[in-house]
Amino acid sequence: QALSEIAGMGGGGGNLQDTRARPLAERRVDLRGFCNPSDFQRSPYLSARGNIANIFRGSTEEGYKAYHADKYDEDKNPNGIINFGTSENKLCFDLMSKRMTQADMNLMEPPLLQYPDWKGHMFLREEVARFLTYYCKAPAPLKAENVIVLNGCGSLFSALATVLCDPGEAVLIATPFYGGITQSVFLYGNVKLVYAYLDSKITGTSTRPFQLTVEKLEKALLDARAEGVTVRALILLNPQNPLGDIYSLSELRDYLEFAKRHELHVIVDEIYMLSVFDESATFHSVLSMDRLPDPQRTHVMWGISKDFAVSGIRFGTLYTENQDVANAVASLCYFHGVCGPVQHKVAQLLRDRGESVASYWINQVYLRANHARLKAAHTYVTDELKTLGVPFLNRNAGFFVWIDFRKYLKTGTFEEEMLLWRRFLDNKVLLSCGKAFECSEPGWFRIIFADKTHRLQLGMQRIRKVLEEREQEILAEEKEQPCQSDQDGKADSTDEVIFVSRHQEPTCASSSNLGDLIGLLQQQMRSSDWLQKNTAEQFA
Repeated sequence: QALSEIAGMGGGGGNLQDTRARPLAERRVDLRGFCNPSDFQRSPYLSARGNIANIFRGSTEEGYKAYHADKYDEDKNPNGIINFGTSENKLCFDLMSKRMTQADMNLMEPPLLQYPDWKGHMFLREEVARFLTYYCKAPAPLKAENVIVLNGCGSLFSALATVLCDPGEAVLIATPFYGGITQSVFLYGNVKLVYAYLDSKITGTSTRPFQLTVEKLEKALLDARAEGVTVRALILLNPQNPLGDIYSLSELRDYLEFAKRHELHVIVDEIYMLSVFDESATFHSVLSMDRLPDPQRTHVMWGISKDFAVSGIRFGTLYTENQDVANAVASLCYFHGVCGPVQHKVAQLLRDRGESVASYWINQVYLRANHARLKAAHTYVTDELKTLGVPFLNRNAGFFVWIDFRKYLKTGTFEEEMLLWRRFLDNKVLLSCGKAFECSEPGWFRIIFADKTHRLQLGMQRIRKVLEEREQEILAEEKEQPCQSDQDGKADSTDEVIFVSRHQEPTCASSSNLGDLIGLLQQQMRSSDWLQKNTAEQFA
């Protein structure tokens, strides 16, 4: 109902001020964060729910529509759009195409062409259980009966939201977060999200920018309940998208204990668990814990899209000890099943763990090469950002860097952030802006670095061009308005964010290296106008 009113499709309509004045319960999914409803024409062929789904698709995919209509190709379309917005690993096609076409992958037997158990073929569920036991470092073997297979983690979010929440109820999540979750939990289940807002300032008990703490979760939950919103679950992304944070075991335990106190389910998305590409960072799975605070309310997700660079193969898996949840989700697998031949291929892929001489491919070939390529690509992009004097979070997991472009916003608004995003797109490079992740601070962007060198080089050249032009425009505007202070209040926490060193446990948060310090000094020199204002002539 709230969405229908916001979009002007039911009774109400309303303007932006009215929307912001609405109670928390009615604005948890605010279409104005995705589009301008006045630009949208209601279809007489669709229900109100269908029109809302149409708005979601039309607004969230603007950049991707432009990209697919004008896709960069080194030979056929060298002036096309380079996609640094979609979180895909484009570094390992050679390895995966070779593995996925080997003889053992091409089995065709009658059971693979018939209806399976909707939870997935048992041979695959057993392989998933063994795989997760090995890579999540589970203290005891995980059980195949607790494994469910669906066509991707988006379907899993949708199914879990539907079976854990009633329509209009909510799930708690920290921002910024992967924005596709909003659609996943809402479009089928009509489940909303309650936000625990994180920011770049290091305050209170925080030891790093955008740090999730139990205090922030408590506040968001209490605020929601005070406005009559029923919160049923907490979503944790580990490693975190778009920040790249990896939670320590103590942090994970604190979050799970918080959820237990409030009888919340916890949905843990670990889809980037094998994409930690630096030995200095250690990933801890929830499944590695000796004792889960509330095992019946803890549900872990993983898939092959990211870690195995095959986002076109739709496969996701859920591990839960709660058989009521498992059976309820399985009833929705009828709509989200994985076809038999693909289940066979995935099972063959997951067998190559390296526990025996005959099956060493994942550890000795794929992961070794993938991590080296991710690290090299990450180093290239972050070195370019340092040269430009652009602050960013320096993490070692996932395919993305969280970048601080706030100094390129004159007024520091989300409207200005969107203008900068469109400017990048006009210059043929697609990024993701902070608003798409519900970031509370305008000016943050996510860039995907898991791409080939020639595209990274050309994409960064295009980014540099936009930023240098924008810098000149801001300098020209400041000369015309000399009375206004320089960037008041917009970069007050920048010094704490610049080139933040690799993720450490909280006790080691103060450590830094010489490269980070040099980058900080370079950025301060570039962003300061002291040299311009204090010339030799002025001193004379």
